[in-house]
Amino acid sequence: MDDVRKQRHKLAVGQQSSDPSDKEKRRLVLSQETEEDQVMSLSLRPSQLKEFVGQKDLVENLKVALQAARQRKESIEHMLFSGPPGLGKTTLAYIVSHEMNTRITVTSGPAIERAGDLIGILTNLEKGDILFIDEIHRLSKTVEEFLYPAMENFQIDFVVDKGPYARTIKFNLKPFTLIGATTRSGLLASPLRDRFGIFYHLDFYEPEELSLIVKNSAKKLNLAIDENAAEEIAQRSRGTPRIANRLLRRVRDYVQVKTSQAKITKEVAVKALETLGIDTAGLDDADRRLLKIMHEYYKGGPVGVETLAATLNEEVDTIVDVIEPFLLKTGFLKRTARGRQLADIALKHLGMNGASSPKDKSQKELF
Repeated sequence: MDDVRKQRHKLAVGQQSSDPSDKEKRRLVLSQETEEDQVMSLSLRPSQLKEFVGQKDLVENLKVALQAARQRKESIEHMLFSGPPGLGKTTLAYIVSHEMNTRITVTSGPAIERAGDLIGILTNLEKGDILFIDEIHRLSKTVEEFLYPAMENFQIDFVVDKGPYARTIKFNLKPFTLIGATTRSGLLASPLRDRFGIFYHLDFYEPEELSLIVKNSAKKLNLAIDENAAEEIAQRSRGTPRIANRLLRRVRDYVQVKTSQAKITKEVAVKALETLGIDTAGLDDADRRLLKIMHEYYKGGPVGVETLAATLNEEVDTIVDVIEPFLLKTGFLKRTARGRQLADIALKHLGMNGASSPKDKSQKELF
């Protein structure tokens, strides 16, 4: 009977697969980097700060820090990039390496499982080298504590032998720069956060900036694209360059297979994006399904995220980290003390009648 109930529940919410990872792989507007993104980013990624589009305040401050470090002939201070995925944190780390004319070693928090792994990486760094750790908030506690003296004094302490024969050995490291990237800076331990000298937060891009990124990427891919088509792709890219480049590649495929045109026009771009299920606001099927269920099942909310996850047959983390951020940014969704609530703008966009619960309109929002 439980299996029957589960099957009926899946049909009620329009669910086709019970594996959340399969659904995420099919989402073109997913901000996480795919294998295709990793390959293509090598050719599309800017190598110099002057080529970087957007984040104007960050770029200006970074220019000053880099120039000052070069003039003093010192390694630049440890820096932390934070912000949603796909906005250019890894790209900026490579740019810093290029601008400082140094070697960069790239790894990620989950990849460093033991303290010995970190010791091996640190001892192989030369003077001025950059160590880039993506998803640094996912470092284990043991590994994280090894970083403290390495960042502060360029030393590591490790224990040899056991019991009464145990002793601590200090190992001097060559001065290096640690660049950390995180999508959840609040999860960083305070002692680790305090050891970074430079903090930069990346925010979502404006459509004008994304349009320029699309045109630059099209040029590198040897694609002809008109201004209006680039603007259309940018408008549906959820403020994220990674998604903009991904949609550009899918539109390229559509033009190649379905048309005989040599240039991407607005009409073709619109048709390709509609075929992919990406609407004018950048929402895909998963976004629209969440909004519709909130309206139809819970009368616009407020509703708890755990309840939403159960109804959608999704993991809570998938809703919080993947679906929700863009809906909050665009104002389609609100976070209140009692849960998530639909905004009137979401109902208008989806062509639904009614408004979000009037009795809760005066309720204060958490964020």
